[in-house]
Amino acid sequence: MAKEIPDLIAEVRAGTGKGAARQARRDMKVPGVVYGGGTDPLAIQLNYHYLLKRLKAGRFLSTLFNLKVEGQEDVRVICRGVQRDVVKDLPTHVDFMRLRRTSRINLFIHVDFINQDKAPGLKRGGTLTIVRPEVELEVTAGDIPDHITVDLEGKQIGDVIHINDVVLPKGVTATIDRNFVIANIAAPSGLRSADAEEAAAEE
Repeated sequence: MAKEIPDLIAEVRAGTGKGAARQARRDMKVPGVVYGGGTDPLAIQLNYHYLLKRLKAGRFLSTLFNLKVEGQEDVRVICRGVQRDVVKDLPTHVDFMRLRRTSRINLFIHVDFINQDKAPGLKRGGTLTIVRPEVELEVTAGDIPDHITVDLEGKQIGDVIHINDVVLPKGVTATIDRNFVIANIAAPSGLRSADAEEAAAEE
């Protein structure tokens, strides 16, 4: 299932240059530009509070958006920079890059854990400790997976799940070139205490 691409609403900015940008800010808009994709750059502006809410939601620089501008065709974009006021740390300008469906980009993809009822370690009271609820992956803009799946069937207490244990969708690769940990099944506190006492007794 392809990941649903969120909309990002903007409007065409009248004029370019510092004067037009200052006017946009006075109107509580944040000026920006959309470039790439083999067409001319497009000067845009976004509602200040709308953009701030998006920024505070996180992952803004690694989220693929469907940019909607009145009078223009919808286009897929990814943010390539947010300029901020050096004192207030608030957005003053944003840059977006147009993407083709075949473009390769890095995005954070949700990790879905299945078959928890078939994991002996969890049945014994173990706890699923999720180290990475999302994983940064290199994907194709036109075929973004909604999630990746970790199958917990047969997992025991002490088992560690690495990225190499996960079957990634075709054409999807991890951005980190090492076998990093996604999750593990930790022993329940009572069992850990018993093990510690047993180890101490043996010593």
